[in-house]
Amino acid sequence: MRIIVSNRSDVPIYEQIKEQIKAAIFAGELREDELLPSLRQLARDLKISVITTTRAYSDLEREGFVVSARGKGCYVLPRNQELARENALHKMESGLSAAIAAAKAEGIGKNEIIERLHLLWEVDYE
Repeated sequence: MRIIVSNRSDVPIYEQIKEQIKAAIFAGELREDELLPSLRQLARDLKISVITTTRAYSDLEREGFVVSARGKGCYVLPRNQELARENALHKMESGLSAAIAAAKAEGIGKNEIIERLHLLWEVDYE
């Protein structure tokens, strides 16, 4: 797993870390019971504060993605199907929102968008 953080982003570093770990879990790059880098090691690798990595891991634990075992580290929990579905719906809604905005900017109507969606679905997914 590779994590890249940007000091120039408007998104806090702990949030960048958290979102990249979640994406790796959803993508299957991180599997159930896999050990994450230690808080200190991740902080060293990213050249950031341990407090920042602690915040990212704590948020991930609170959200049900990882579990912390005292003295052993932080492990990926089994993939929650409901969380995976919510993540997929969120990605879909973001993509559709971008498509709708692009269509509106060019004067393309709702019916034409829906027609294109049906065509793409049939060609690519059936």
